[in-house]
Amino acid sequence: MRLLLLLMILPLAFGAQAAQDRFANVEITTVKVAGNVSLLYGSGGNIGVSAGPDGILMIDDQFLPLSDRIKAALAELGTDSPTWLLNTHYHGDHTGGNPAFGDSSIIVAHDNVRLRLLAGQPPMAAEGLPVVTYSDRASIHFNGEEVRLIHLPTGHTDGDSVVLFTESGVIHLGDHFFRDRFPYVDLNGGGTVDGYIRNVEMMLTMIDDDMHIIPGHGELARRDDLVRFLDMMKATRAKVQQMLDAGNSAEDIVARGLGDQWSSWNWAFINEERWIRTLVSDLQ
Repeated sequence: MRLLLLLMILPLAFGAQAAQDRFANVEITTVKVAGNVSLLYGSGGNIGVSAGPDGILMIDDQFLPLSDRIKAALAELGTDSPTWLLNTHYHGDHTGGNPAFGDSSIIVAHDNVRLRLLAGQPPMAAEGLPVVTYSDRASIHFNGEEVRLIHLPTGHTDGDSVVLFTESGVIHLGDHFFRDRFPYVDLNGGGTVDGYIRNVEMMLTMIDDDMHIIPGHGELARRDDLVRFLDMMKATRAKVQQMLDAGNSAEDIVARGLGDQWSSWNWAFINEERWIRTLVSDLQ
């Protein structure tokens, strides 16, 4: 019986240790962007921060094991307890830290983010759930500017928000922008490739050459970087459509690939094969 209990406990212990070790060497670094806004890099989705006389407003919070390190970085900007916490969507690399901030922060997100966090396996802890939700657009007036939340439907997921800082000239696009990387389109979470492309096209009508863009993943960007990202999506979608129209199967297209032009867009999570399979699933 003791041996059986030991065999049951050891995998749990090692699993918890492995999860902790995953973040053991992660450092949170802060980059000043413009106006009130800074960007925190770590592991997971990029964090946007507005710091000023009203306190701290934070966009996304990466993973729970990083929360103390994120709080230390926030303290350098003013306080480790944000007044507002905005979630751009429901994925765990953007909402994992919610329970660590929910007791002191007002969490805001699109309606579908709360629904998907409640439906998670396991569900999000009560203190990590958005308490203010919206369906289309919302504004928070904070640190001397209007902070606009804009819902982008059926793109990356069905509950994405982008966040525009109207005076600072900064926009956080969440996972509607992976700089110089193939994007993740969550087809099981209400996302579509066509919707994603349409949303990025709409964002480009709002963004001028002077604005700073915080992507969900990747380095701080400008409008030209977002245009290059959109061009990649359109070109690779058209190429996959052409091969499907010619009677190729998904396996045929994966074997042929997209060509050397897009090889640098591979990354650990979405490589060329996964992007091709996403395009095929969406187009079919």
